[in-house]
Amino acid sequence: MTQLLKRKIDKFLLEWKDNPERKPLIVQGARQIGKTESIRAFARANYDLVIEVNFALQKKFRTIFEDGYEVDDIIKNISMLEPSWSFVPHKTLLFFDELQKCPDCATSLKSFCQDNRFDVICSGSLMGIYYEEIESNAVGFKEDYEMHSMDLEEFLWAKGYSPEQIEDLYAHMIALKPLSQVTMDTMTQIFRDYMTLGGMPEVVKMYIDNGHFGGTLKLQRQLLKDYEEDITKYAKETDKAKVLAVYRHITSFLAKENKKYQITKIAKGARNREYIGAVDWLSEAGVVNVCYCLGNVELPLKGNYDADCYKIYYHDTGLLIASLDEEAQEDLRANKNFGTYKGAIYENVVGEMLIKSGYEQLYFYKHDNPALEMDFFVRDADSLIPVEVKAKDGATASLNNLIKWYSYPDVKYGIKLGYKNIGWNGQFFTFPYFLAFFLKRFLKERGNVVPSNE
Repeated sequence: MTQLLKRKIDKFLLEWKDNPERKPLIVQGARQIGKTESIRAFARANYDLVIEVNFALQKKFRTIFEDGYEVDDIIKNISMLEPSWSFVPHKTLLFFDELQKCPDCATSLKSFCQDNRFDVICSGSLMGIYYEEIESNAVGFKEDYEMHSMDLEEFLWAKGYSPEQIEDLYAHMIALKPLSQVTMDTMTQIFRDYMTLGGMPEVVKMYIDNGHFGGTLKLQRQLLKDYEEDITKYAKETDKAKVLAVYRHITSFLAKENKKYQITKIAKGARNREYIGAVDWLSEAGVVNVCYCLGNVELPLKGNYDADCYKIYYHDTGLLIASLDEEAQEDLRANKNFGTYKGAIYENVVGEMLIKSGYEQLYFYKHDNPALEMDFFVRDADSLIPVEVKAKDGATASLNNLIKWYSYPDVKYGIKLGYKNIGWNGQFFTFPYFLAFFLKRFLKERGNVVPSNE
């Protein structure tokens, strides 16, 4: 029996249980990212009694709310269906899985919160949760946690690296101390493996257990098919065709130079506003990360973007790579030649790392006259920070111009990600790709202090 993959939600769940004011918890996320397995392991280790109900597999339990949402009525109905189950106050966890199949369950969370005798965790695919179908969303009586597929740090844990070793990477980053060549070479190879595999737990587990990539591509491609099936299952009837059209064309647009998503290219006579709902649906379902073009290079970021101009990235870079053709697969897996896909793979994985580290939205910028293009923007306390993602070690004209030109007073310095060691040249930081998951923490803990130009 293989060891359970360590996940960041493990710590969160323990902190949730230790909080005497805890409320019922809803764990949301895209399908097959490990929600159920993590909750189940936590429940077994921390509760005397665990009542697990799966609304997808155990349809009979969808009726337990028919007599109302009072806790005693719900427990009575569960016991009627399964008389062998025991409910001991303050020692029992109720785990309701596949919440999207029974929206009434979310309505009951207010009663469970006020009753306070039983802990409750719900889990569901974002793809199937429609809160407008829920009678009452238990606002103020629940806590939400959004889970993602495994990030690079979790992948390093799976590879056997300790928290202390990973923290040492950050210590070098915050001190602007270059990493040793051994560390650079080793972490770069691991990062390339992570890009190829992605962070879907089943794929990572197969790779760790077997010690090679065999079988992982087949599994990834099945996951892609499963997502398409879920779109046809959960998207509203009037939106199914549009959602599928957007989803199926992500790879083709990432292959283009500007990578901007153009609805007019996927359906004759289509208008952007007709497809906004489809893009939003995929984003809210956790299937894609949308990156919007800034209207102006200035703060604030929110509200300062063009909703009709965007790029769409896969939520998991391994699934992007799995969507490519056979020739690309051979080149990527055998030669690790990720740069041939016009930088899309690097942009995808950096966007994914930013989202997983806590950034709620992605932004880019493109302007033709004067010619300026920047892959991502983040911010610190008082400045706007361009983030350039380089597939190859080329020129950084746009990055330099954004920092130097007086037209962009909110930009004081930048960040360049590539196959570069840690450094600072007086205008921008350089970091290797594999440190991108530390960026949010770095900017917060470093504050707005920029090193002197020594």
